[in-house]
Amino acid sequence: MRPTTPSSTRLPDEGAFPSLAGATLWLNSQPLTPASLRGKVVLIDFSTYTCINWLRTLSHVRAWAEKYKDQGLVVINVQTPEFEFEKNIDNVRLASKQMGVVYPTAIDNDYAIWNAFDNHYWPALYIIDAKGEIRHHQFGEGNYEQSEVIIKQLLTEAGQKGIGTEFAPVHESGAEVGADWSTLRSEETYVGSSRADNFSSPGGLMSGKSHVYAIPAQLALNHWALDGDWTVGKQGTVSNTASGRIVFRFHARDLHLVMGPATKGATVRFRVRIDGAPPGAAHGVDVDADGNGTVTEQRLYQLIRQPKPIADRQFEIEFLDPGAEAFVFTFG
Repeated sequence: MRPTTPSSTRLPDEGAFPSLAGATLWLNSQPLTPASLRGKVVLIDFSTYTCINWLRTLSHVRAWAEKYKDQGLVVINVQTPEFEFEKNIDNVRLASKQMGVVYPTAIDNDYAIWNAFDNHYWPALYIIDAKGEIRHHQFGEGNYEQSEVIIKQLLTEAGQKGIGTEFAPVHESGAEVGADWSTLRSEETYVGSSRADNFSSPGGLMSGKSHVYAIPAQLALNHWALDGDWTVGKQGTVSNTASGRIVFRFHARDLHLVMGPATKGATVRFRVRIDGAPPGAAHGVDVDADGNGTVTEQRLYQLIRQPKPIADRQFEIEFLDPGAEAFVFTFG
């Protein structure tokens, strides 16, 4: 049975609210400090906007921010970038608008807040009481009801009345829908040279220079390959000509690719195939049933959401124009 009322369990003290002074910029708010937030219950949410694990927590955090904003809860999104392009303020502003992040966002490009919390994870939640003490943390996805019960408990401890027993209504869609863990057999896979695994094109990766790659006759599960002229960088891999392809053998309901145009403002058309055919009912939100889509900005694109049965599948994306930059595959 799920919990429905604030717990009376004594929560541990996990240390004082660290400084927020290292933020390089604030969105949706003037700069906030632990002192200015005294008397409020504070939820710190460490994010990087293309991270699928964070995206799958977002609908819950948004729901808490809305339900409890008038009862003393302040939600702060700390945007600490994984990729260089996530340091771009225009990119973060656009992503925040698209994702409905209307609460305060601290831009943590220098990892100052990350280090102040001694944080190591995306996503990571820290819940701080009205006296400025960290009382709970959650690393990774899940335990949403427990986190909400603790929010309720700390608001009650702070003197708020009428918190109620109902949980905040959560509305998931697109990439925010929770993973199908029972069928997930593929892991996050980077396509930049600094973290690339399971690359299968003959001759291996040629980092830092243009090179023509080919697809092997067969791919093992969770292996991938390039076809055509590509330049592999440390973080991302750029298609130099039209018809460049990436092929990945995967096993999951969802397949996502973090990508964008290598030149800001450009658009790149692409076409997706699964087992050599258009995805049909297995298309993601960024692709139509025929497999067509367009890269317009640097973000996570959901390319496949397939109905059951889930089995080993061969995914292919062909970029019909040059200038696409791919960073990491993620699955759900």
